Amino acid sequence: MALSIAVQMDPIHAIDIRGDSTFALMLEAQSRGHTLMVYVPNDLTYRDGRVSARCFSAEIRDVEGDHVTLGDEQIVDLSHVQVVLMRQDPPFDMGYITATHLLEHIHPKTLVVNDPKEVRNAPEKLFVTRFEGVLPPTLISRDRYEIEGFRDEFKDIIVKPLFGNGGAGVFHIKPGDENLNSLLEMFEGTYPEPFIVQKYLPEVRDGDKRIILVDGKPVGAINRIPAEGEARSNMHVGGQAVKSDLTPREEEICAIIGPELSARGLIFVGIDVIGDYLTEINVTSPTGIREMERFDGTNVAALIWDAIEAKAG
Repeated sequence: MALSIAVQMDPIHAIDIRGDSTFALMLEAQSRGHTLMVYVPNDLTYRDGRVSARCFSAEIRDVEGDHVTLGDEQIVDLSHVQVVLMRQDPPFDMGYITATHLLEHIHPKTLVVNDPKEVRNAPEKLFVTRFEGVLPPTLISRDRYEIEGFRDEFKDIIVKPLFGNGGAGVFHIKPGDENLNSLLEMFEGTYPEPFIVQKYLPEVRDGDKRIILVDGKPVGAINRIPAEGEARSNMHVGGQAVKSDLTPREEEICAIIGPELSARGLIFVGIDVIGDYLTEINVTSPTGIREMERFDGTNVAALIWDAIEAKAG
């Protein structure tokens, strides 16, 4: 059955198709005969119970610099399409949260992936705290005494914003580093919410593994090795992606969290694992599927569409 699909995403002409998971999903959908439309979050509108978007039909191809042809602009009632992919990148701010509220009006009659209510209720660095036995030592607080006590206990720590993304604002505070108070002053002036502080995991030098789960089941992984002199492994700050398989501990972590992901309608999820610890559960706009296909031939996009089609049907 051909599906009509609207993709809520960042401007499609600006994406890097070599590593863009949304583009991979669109390629697979198009190959299955589904029709594609795209719109940006600012073009999402609610009026009198109707949720619509200013959309453009899209024909895509895997050609760098010539990857999309857009059709004419049209106002589309999103309750009349079968699937909406919510794929804009974070930050997970009030604009993002508002979009989840608006899309909740059409879900599940129109299948929104991922479920907008559960996206709203599962911010990456908070949702992970619901699962026992998988987190490294972690503190979420603005209280300086608590933060200083945590540092006294663990010496070597990571401090990062609670709703940051892409490695932005992540600081490694080593023993003897005198910059913690200045850093906290900067965070206090920048972020209204608590901060997240974790024990530094030296295993990050061996990589920060991204594992993809589809409807709660792991389907592939890549390891991201941080650049020399860098505590972050995100690829846009120099991290290098390498082929990887799941360890028994990683399979155990997936078994712990997988049933809850599936129950919440979180079809496409990316988790981050360092050593034996789960650090984040990414449900907003997970990435990594193009790299996985290049490394081991796994077509994760096809597995995701198998799951979507089963639910949309």
